[in-house]
Amino acid sequence: MRPSFALRLARLLLYIVVVAVFVGPFWGVIVTAFSGLVLKPGQLLLFPVQPTLANFRSALIDMQVWRYLMNSMVVSLIGTVLQVMVSALAAYALARKKFRGAAIVSLLVLSTMMLPEEIISIPLYLVVQTRFPVVDASIYNTYAAMILPVVGWAFSIFMLTEFMRAVPKELEEAARIDGANEWQIFAHVVLPLVRPALGTVVIFGFIMIWDQYLLPLIVVDDKGLFTMPVMLGMLRVDETITPNIFVAATLLAMAPPIIFYLLLQKQFNRGIMSGAVKG
Repeated sequence: MRPSFALRLARLLLYIVVVAVFVGPFWGVIVTAFSGLVLKPGQLLLFPVQPTLANFRSALIDMQVWRYLMNSMVVSLIGTVLQVMVSALAAYALARKKFRGAAIVSLLVLSTMMLPEEIISIPLYLVVQTRFPVVDASIYNTYAAMILPVVGWAFSIFMLTEFMRAVPKELEEAARIDGANEWQIFAHVVLPLVRPALGTVVIFGFIMIWDQYLLPLIVVDDKGLFTMPVMLGMLRVDETITPNIFVAATLLAMAPPIIFYLLLQKQFNRGIMSGAVKG
C-alpha cells in the first residue's frame, strides 16, 4: 500500500529540516570562508559574495596557520602510531593471557573513560613539570608532553581486546606447533585478523588527538608549539581577525581529519560491520 500524499509530504519536510539543521551550519562556514564580503552578525548568504581565496591566504601566511597545522600533524600522527602500538599490545595481553588481577586491570582501564579531562589536568601538569633525575629536564613545552599522555587510550584498548578475544585459539595453537614464538603469533596471526578494528582505532585515535584542546593548553606555553585547536581559541578572541579569516582557518583545521577518514573509510566500515556481526 502506497503512503498517502500527506505522509510523503511530511517525510519530505522532515528531510528538509534535518538537512537544514546538520548541513546548514557547515554550508554557512564554507560560504563565509570563500566570501570577500565580511558578513555582519545574523547575516546569511546562500553563495559566496565576491568569491576569493584571500581569506585562506591570510590565514595560512599572515596568521601562520601552516605552523599550527604542522604541529597538529606531528602530534596526531606520532600519537596515533604509538597509541595503536600500545593499545594492541595491551589488548593482546588482556585478551589472550591469563594472569592474576587481569579483571582488575581491565576495570581500571575502563574506569579511565569515565574521568573528565578537567579532573586529571592538574595532576597531569605536575607530572609533565617533573624533572627527570638523570637528564635533569622535564618534557614540559615539548611535543612529548602532548603525545605521551594520549598514548594509552581506554577506548582503543577495550575495542581491540574484544576483537582479539574473538580470534579462535586454535589458530594460535597451530602456530605454536609450527614453531612460532609469541611475537610472531601476535604480528602474523592475531593482528591480521583484527585489521578492521585497527583501522577503526586509527581513525578514532587520530581524530581524538587532533581535537585535543585542554592538553596542549596546559603542557605547552610556547606559541610556536601550539596546535590547531589552541590556535583557533586564540583567533576567536582576536578582534583584529575578521570572521572570514577565522572561518577559513576553521576549514583548514577540519580538512586533515576529513581526508584521514576518507583514506581509511573502507577499513572503518569493515570494523563497524565486523563489530555488528560479532555482537
